[in-house]
Amino acid sequence: MARGWESKGVEAQQAEKGQTPPSSKRKLTAQEAARWREQENLRLAREAILNQLSASHNPVRHKQLEEALKSLEARLADLAVEPPH
Repeated sequence: MARGWESKGVEAQQAEKGQTPPSSKRKLTAQEAARWREQENLRLAREAILNQLSASHNPVRHKQLEEALKSLEARLADLAVEPPH
């Protein structure tokens, strides 16, 4: 019984985040999987930078973090555009 509750909890957490791996829907090609992993890595890096920005009191560090954030967001935008098939 506990096992069923655990799996439902995981499903609920994934639904809240809205980030289930595409592989659960269909089989990904190696290229698609690599692209998905890169997007996830960039999202995690973005989240870490946002956390650092909120804690930073040094104006120089704050500017560095803002530049890093812009760079990550640009890379995410590039990956969000689907390549032509």
